[in-house]
This record gives sequence, C-alpha cells and structure tokens, in this order.
Amino acid sequence: MKGIATIALLLFSNVFMTFAWYGHLKFQHLKFFQKTGLFGVVLISWLIAFLEYCFMVPANRMGYQENGGPFSLLQLKVIQEVITLVVFTGFTLLFFKNEVLKWNHFVGFVFLVLAVYFIRK
Repeated sequence: MKGIATIALLLFSNVFMTFAWYGHLKFQHLKFFQKTGLFGVVLISWLIAFLEYCFMVPANRMGYQENGGPFSLLQLKVIQEVITLVVFTGFTLLFFKNEVLKWNHFVGFVFLVLAVYFIRK
C-alpha cells in the first residue's frame, strides 16, 4: 500500500512541477502573463513548485526503505523520472498541439521503463 501511495504522490507532485516549469510557455498569451514580467512569472512558478514539494517530500519519506517504505533511494529516483516523463508527455500532447511524438521517443520510453524494471530487481 505504501508503494501505491508513494507513486500517487509522485504523480501529483510531477503534475505541479510540469506546470511550474512549462505552463508559462503555454499561457504566455493570456493578458495576465503578458503584463507580468519575468520576475513575476518566476515567482508564480515558484509558488506552483511549492505545491510540488508538498507531495514530493512525503512521497519520498513514505516510500524510502529506511522509513518503512518499499523502495531504495535509487528506485525512488528512477520511478520519479519515469513518472516525470509520462506526465510531461501527456502535458505536451494536451497543451502543445504542434509537438509530435516520433518512433525514437517511444524507444527512449521503453528503455526508461526497462530501467525501472532492472533497478527494481
């Protein structure tokens, strides 16, 4: 159960982080963002990233083996990276219609999933 909760928290944290890092690229056409300078956009992104930490830190504490969780530190990191890739890909396809997934992207995804498998063994 801790493993599923850890992965769910990592998923939520990555949604917030993706919006913090890349959301401003999509929403820059909104009047609010046009009036906000770079400092303002950085501040807004930082506030969104704070929410990411509210999920990421508990996920890592709960999921880490030395705290009674099922994952080693390396396993947590690789799982987090795969979740980041999945969330980022979904975000990109949903919000940036001009981006296209190609065969080499899928090959890279397969290797990352294999990395999770082999790190878990």
